[in-house]
Amino acid sequence: MKKTWQIPRRTFIRGVGASLSLPILEAMGTIAPKAAANAAASGQASGAVQAPVRMGCLFFPNGVWEETWHPKQSGGGYEMPFALQPLEDHRDSFITFSGLDKANSHRGDGHYAKTANFLTGMPVRKTTGKDVSVGGISIDQLCAQEIGSMTPLPSLELGIDPVVSGIDSNVGFTRLYGSYISWRSPSVPLAREINPRHAYERLFGVYRSRNASVKDRQQSDDDRALLDLVLEDAKDLRRRLGRDDQFKLDEYLDSVRDVEKRIAFFSKEDPRRWKPTTSLGREDWAMPSGEPGDHQEHVRLMLDLIVLAFQTDSTRISTFMFANDVSSKNFSNLIDGVSGGHHQLSHHQSKKENYEPYSKINRWHSEQLAYMLDKMKNIPEGEGSLLDNTMLLFGSSISDGNRHDPENLPIILAGGGGGAIDSGRHIACEKNTPLCNLYVSMLDRMGVEVESFGDSVEPLKID
Repeated sequence: MKKTWQIPRRTFIRGVGASLSLPILEAMGTIAPKAAANAAASGQASGAVQAPVRMGCLFFPNGVWEETWHPKQSGGGYEMPFALQPLEDHRDSFITFSGLDKANSHRGDGHYAKTANFLTGMPVRKTTGKDVSVGGISIDQLCAQEIGSMTPLPSLELGIDPVVSGIDSNVGFTRLYGSYISWRSPSVPLAREINPRHAYERLFGVYRSRNASVKDRQQSDDDRALLDLVLEDAKDLRRRLGRDDQFKLDEYLDSVRDVEKRIAFFSKEDPRRWKPTTSLGREDWAMPSGEPGDHQEHVRLMLDLIVLAFQTDSTRISTFMFANDVSSKNFSNLIDGVSGGHHQLSHHQSKKENYEPYSKINRWHSEQLAYMLDKMKNIPEGEGSLLDNTMLLFGSSISDGNRHDPENLPIILAGGGGGAIDSGRHIACEKNTPLCNLYVSMLDRMGVEVESFGDSVEPLKID
């Protein structure tokens, strides 16, 4: 029988030294005032749960080979280009754009004046590092200021590569600009977590006693898997839930366990396991221990953590960098027919031997987005899914890597935004349409009202 009792929206299952927030369940019979008015107008039951809208901003470096990225036709029913083909099954769940631009990125050379302001749209100060400025706050942190108090974490910033400092002598910019897209203020970036275990522990609140010795910590319950710590409370809660909520809880706990197992494997020391050598480039230092190819597992663990964070309403705002800009990541162990560094191939000089593998790397990034969309689409929320209640911005800060051009940016907006986005289209914007026009529309769907943002001139119509 379906249970009629209710539990608060912000409910945790707990154990010794650990707590785990829950996904939206039917037993959480709360509804926001605005949603209540909409429900009353549509005749819905007043106890229905209104899922919040989440926003993720996913950045990949070095631009794209435009010929295989942008569709030739606008509107719906366009022919899916090669680099976007992994997203075919999600055609109706995203918008791809052409014609978007960042005017303030035309002022600087190379990558740095384009990447640092990816989410601000404002001018980037040319500096060697002492007085960095990206002109304004980033879109994710503006949201965090407005709605971050509604969740345990105001926002979650993840990445793969460590921060790179020093000066790029070719263009006279600090390399720090290539390591950050999230900015609390024009001069203060948000630190990214690149270790999956640390991100996991931060997200779900596993706390170890600071006063315990190393030996004590090794023997402590706090070193057990998070799910083991809260399992008794979870079992007690499950007995009191209705059948549908039991299924949701089981599915969620299974996904937590899956991440734990993969992180445990990721963290094991094994002298037989391949490790990067000192001859590898700086961008490869962040690769986790394991056999060649673990870069993809590292990326997918981080994407899974974002999904879990959104599913449990631990945060509604997240950013992720697939790599620092100017990344020379070698994809030869991940993609057939690709050898050489990513950045090197992006300087294709219109040579087939360069732009074909470059395009395959673009396609690989689309595959990772498709992986994330699969996960979110299969998590039910109310009448729809987690994907229906999310916006995922996915793109790069330059269009063509050879020209370092900020015009015609490769930008995708996936998810339904709570039913406020009309997906399944290619929107061909007029040339030089500000990317920040899209940001204004995204802010509106997050409940953050602004007259303008960055260099925007008007909201971009996406409904």
